[in-house]
Amino acid sequence: MFGDLVVSKFTNVMMFGGRKAVAERIIYGAFERIKKRTGNDGVKVFHDALENVRPQVEVRSRRVGGATYQVPVEVRSERSQALAIRWIIGAARSRAENTMVGRMAAEFIDASENRGSAVKKREDAHRMAEANRAFSHYRW
Repeated sequence: MFGDLVVSKFTNVMMFGGRKAVAERIIYGAFERIKKRTGNDGVKVFHDALENVRPQVEVRSRRVGGATYQVPVEVRSERSQALAIRWIIGAARSRAENTMVGRMAAEFIDASENRGSAVKKREDAHRMAEANRAFSHYRW
């Protein structure tokens, strides 16, 4: 509908059991609700939310001489986008609103304003990487 690759990727990740029409209806409904609630364009809020949730660094487990270290590594842009999409969908599914459209719209709005559980997940990943910065010389 919007000719946007990221929106179609989000739709595909959100889809359950090949029900693409249902996933599209949820996302487009969320965009409409965002427009009603905030007055901003739904797709713009979606992109802002995705940008705020994208992680820059993450920790990977690395085994060195019998010990396992959490080594911080930079995240490639494709992976950071995939993680952001996954985190937003997971956070929306665990919200308390009545319909999935409401949950998704609320999560997009929260994430675009740098709050909500998807943004918290990104901050936790960054905090973990910062705490394990001492092991960054084990990077491969």
